[in-house]
Amino acid sequence: MGLNETHAAAESGVTGGPDGPDTGLPTPDDQPGPIGGAGGGLDGQGGGEPGSTSAPIPAGLPDGAFVAKFVIAVDGPAGSGKSSVSRAAARALGFGYQDTGAAYRALAWHALQEQVDLDDAAAILASWDTFDYAIGTDPDAYFVRVNGTDVTEAIRTPEVTGAVAHIAKLPEVRQRLVQLFRNVMRKAEGRGIITEGRDITTVVAPDAEVRILLTADESVRMARRSAEVTTQSAAETSAALARRDAADAKVVDFMNAADGVTTLDSTDLDFDQTVQAVVDLARAAGH
Repeated sequence: MGLNETHAAAESGVTGGPDGPDTGLPTPDDQPGPIGGAGGGLDGQGGGEPGSTSAPIPAGLPDGAFVAKFVIAVDGPAGSGKSSVSRAAARALGFGYQDTGAAYRALAWHALQEQVDLDDAAAILASWDTFDYAIGTDPDAYFVRVNGTDVTEAIRTPEVTGAVAHIAKLPEVRQRLVQLFRNVMRKAEGRGIITEGRDITTVVAPDAEVRILLTADESVRMARRSAEVTTQSAAETSAALARRDAADAKVVDFMNAADGVTTLDSTDLDFDQTVQAVVDLARAAGH
């Protein structure tokens, strides 16, 4: 069924949220709220303390550790369905949800707004000082804001997509964002959170209770991404996806599962079956 272990994907989909199906995992009383970002950010309107790339790790905890949080880390290539599957699984489990790719896109959007030369690494890093980032971690109230402006839709444009590679290839940017992602995981309300993106299982959350590499055949990934993007032709979308994978592959290995990471191949699974497989892995680890 696409898993490299004995976890089978169910035939039916997953519905419901905190009051939905019995997951075998703790369900938070309150849904997670927004988390502020790099420059101190928004306070999330009651959704937790602002995140900060300079915030210290709590005393006595190793780098990458989390506080009283069940973490599911989802890695994988572009077009594998990381975002949609992770968000649906978080809703089913009553967990928070973090799309780490949104931060890269938001920083790229910010750089474009500031008319930063994307070939100037120093200028990109300098733009971090005015990058006030906030993200909603409630899967039913997701948003992305930069300096108070809602950019949830704006960061998905082809222009931003083309700029992301310039941002993501810089080790200094990745290091700062890794700390930001960890802060979101620590400070989000609730007992658990699903965090998805690139190098999540190995760099951002190597100690996560569940680590998944979500993948699919390249042709399937291309077709899925093309169906999602309506502003480009299928050929343009496929070319953009291939360029993104090639650029990111120079920085991180997101195609091969590290030790302890479960590969979930969704080539022959539909959306609901893939979500159910993630939920099943969480239930197995929660007992």
